[in-house]
Amino acid sequence: MREVRERAASALRRVKWLRDPMVVQALRSAAAASIAYVIAVRLTPDKSAAPLTAPLTALLVVQVTLYATLKMSFRRVNAVVAGVLVAILFSQLVGLSWWSLALVIVAALGVGHLVRAHEFVAEVAISAMLVLGVTSHGTLAWARVVETLIGAIVGLAFNLVLAPPVWVEQAGESIEGLARRVRQLMLRMGEEAAGHTAFHEAAARLHEARRLDHDIGEVDEDLRQAEDSLRLNPRVREGLLHRVVLRSGLDTLEICTVVMRVLARTFTDLAKEREPDPLFPPETGAAVEQLLAEIADAVVSFAVLVTTSVSDDAESAEERLSAQLRQAAVTRDRLAGLLLAQVQRDPRQWQLQGAVLTEVNRIIDEMDTEHRSRRLLEELDRHTREQRERMPRLTRLRDRLRARLRARPRRRKRGGAARRSS
Repeated sequence: MREVRERAASALRRVKWLRDPMVVQALRSAAAASIAYVIAVRLTPDKSAAPLTAPLTALLVVQVTLYATLKMSFRRVNAVVAGVLVAILFSQLVGLSWWSLALVIVAALGVGHLVRAHEFVAEVAISAMLVLGVTSHGTLAWARVVETLIGAIVGLAFNLVLAPPVWVEQAGESIEGLARRVRQLMLRMGEEAAGHTAFHEAAARLHEARRLDHDIGEVDEDLRQAEDSLRLNPRVREGLLHRVVLRSGLDTLEICTVVMRVLARTFTDLAKEREPDPLFPPETGAAVEQLLAEIADAVVSFAVLVTTSVSDDAESAEERLSAQLRQAAVTRDRLAGLLLAQVQRDPRQWQLQGAVLTEVNRIIDEMDTEHRSRRLLEELDRHTREQRERMPRLTRLRDRLRARLRARPRRRKRGGAARRSS
């Protein structure tokens, strides 16, 4: 039985390794570059040198997502063609010398920005320099264009035939991992608030809260990759909805981490002002610990809700989150009463104690399901409006096609009713 579990765990690790973005990228790039080289050897007009531009282009063009592949293909072909044209133009006017080379580089870089080559602006100058010195050899300039086109087409076809993976699951795991780190930190803050917290311990929690900014940056990179994998992917339906749900979920978690950092700073200031006394009396400290524990569980439930794609699981996750937020609101109200009674007895640091309630209120409000639904609708409306403004003709054409598709079933129903009545 133990051997079976070990084999299953080993197989699971191999599957995860094969799905790793770096491994997928290496395998896809190597395959596309090899295919592009084989095709370029047969089709390139220049037989005097190995057509390495084709596999180089395929290597750069084949990205993890189809959207990135299309973008990289257009930009690289654009850059190479622009560089070749600049070199041909200069070869007709001047020869190759130190000053003409400098002029070519300046002109090529300017043209690269003009044609919006973006990260391939340097490629315009590189292509121009390589072609300028050998333009007299006949077809080498256009051979470079042909090789680039071959590499770009192979890279694009590679992703169209073998659809790239959708990285939503990895982004979801990153979001849930961030939520669990937030939960652990919030639980530790609650435990320390219920006991005797020294100033240096509260300051350590504050530094941990600040380090969450780095974690958010890593999750944001995974989410950007997932968003790109959803764009123009034939295997994905309602890609816009998935992107908006994940992005809005990460935004909410980021707001919660910011508020938690402020809460950690409040605890640190309280520890500094009240040392060597505890932050709160025993009953109030216990209420703070309970409230932070309930909010911590709600943060994880919120992350699960955001990353859940199956409707039944999403519904149960939403019900669990709503129940946890209701319980947290009850505990918050009880804590408010305890803090009010404490301030009436001892008004010292009442601003900091009131800030604790303000900050936990913000976290609860950010994760509220009604607030989330309203924000999702606003984000969807904004994306739709931006798309209409950016591509009005394509949007009108799509609306007409949808109207015709909706009208067809109605006509069929009317025809069937007419036949039955006759």
